Amino acid sequence: MSDVTAVPVDRRVFIDKQSPKAYRALLAAAEAAREAAADSGLDRGLVELVNLRVSQINGCAYCLNVHTRAALQAGETTQRLGVLPAWRDTELFTPRERAALALAEATTTPADATAQDGAYRAAREALTDEEISAVIWVAITINSFNRVSIMSKHPVRAIPAQ
Repeated sequence: MSDVTAVPVDRRVFIDKQSPKAYRALLAAAEAAREAAADSGLDRGLVELVNLRVSQINGCAYCLNVHTRAALQAGETTQRLGVLPAWRDTELFTPRERAALALAEATTTPADATAQDGAYRAAREALTDEEISAVIWVAITINSFNRVSIMSKHPVRAIPAQ
């Protein structure tokens, strides 16, 4: 039995490293969700908007760092990324994107049944069944990665200026 008092309380276990088999299963689920998104016709930019919005809600600095870069690489603009937390208050997002973002938020905060029902109705009007399923799976997997990074306190390191 190990001496728990010898480990600093503020040092977190990187659970992805501690339990690599579980983490690899999560990576496989995320890859399957990305494939489902691509197969349904969702572009990488929209997937990254979903990843970012969910990570904003969950307050996951590590995932926000990763997916901001991925969104920019997918062609997303800094303007849209900057206003993403207030997407409902802009005209910058298409009805399809708005439906996906609302559905992702409802997946992230499922206790709000009224918002969930409204988001699902909007998704039905703008997205196919395959796209609805893909958005929900993308939101589920990024929620899982957010929890891995938040509970592990994965660091966000500065990127050298280019």
